[in-house]
Amino acid sequence: MTDPRTPAGSDPVHRYRGRFAPTPSGPLHLGSLLTALASWLCARVAGGDWLLRIDDLDTARCDPAWTARILRQLEAHGLHWDEAPRYQSQHTDDYAAALARLEDSHRLYACDCSRARLRASALRKGMEGPVYDGHCRDRHLPPAGHALRLRTDAGTQAFDDGWQGLQRCDPAEHIGDFIVRRRDGIVGYQLACAVDEQAQGITEVVRGADLLGSTFMQRQIGAALGYVSPRHRHLPVLVGSDGRKLSKQNHARAIDESAAGMRLHQCLRWLGQKPPDALATASVEEVLSWAVQHWRPGALPRGACINVEQAP
Repeated sequence: MTDPRTPAGSDPVHRYRGRFAPTPSGPLHLGSLLTALASWLCARVAGGDWLLRIDDLDTARCDPAWTARILRQLEAHGLHWDEAPRYQSQHTDDYAAALARLEDSHRLYACDCSRARLRASALRKGMEGPVYDGHCRDRHLPPAGHALRLRTDAGTQAFDDGWQGLQRCDPAEHIGDFIVRRRDGIVGYQLACAVDEQAQGITEVVRGADLLGSTFMQRQIGAALGYVSPRHRHLPVLVGSDGRKLSKQNHARAIDESAAGMRLHQCLRWLGQKPPDALATASVEEVLSWAVQHWRPGALPRGACINVEQAP
């Protein structure tokens, strides 16, 4: 497993570049902060760059007011980014070009299947929900007005995750052909994310273990487009006492801009870093300085989740 304590040197081609990519459909919650902090620490300890991407393609769900709030929350917690944020809504031409390349290589096909049909005809439950049965693969529907799916490759694919260990998946068996452009014309998250990682030169992605399925899909897209895949570290996700992930969909409580040092201290404990108790009342700058000096990525708890009710 790679360790962010060993930067690749001063050569810009090999410089560590990490990122945090929130969706502005609401403010950050503790689960978001945990991911942002872990990602920021990996970049800072490696002497690299930490970038910010705003995943605002779905304009019906996203609001510029939430974007502004997220930026304030990150700044209040001392998590400053190194370049101007990349807004997905400003790069639709990049995604259209990637779609065109995939179409030219015959990797896409149009699909008009409803959600009801998908549920009824699914081959099995996979990593990202029901596995599509390929009903529209050879129907040759026109792309206009229909969703576009990527033809997945059969055969086991694997990568070494920095925290979860060796990961294996047969995309055709466990994911199935998946949507890269919705029928309303909005580019799918998986394609946009793969294009963004390439455009920003991301060398390592740090995010929650609940996105392992997404990683395999993005690696499929990247391979089809000739990209070099970044390394990945999937950290355990925070879950509440009910066992559900802290998320906007589950109405996780937003973090405000007060007592930021205390929250960072708690996140470090969840990340297995054992910060001194005295740091709980220290300033943001003091907490982050200690964290950078003492960051031990190998101390993260093993497994897919961390219960917020359980003291580390």
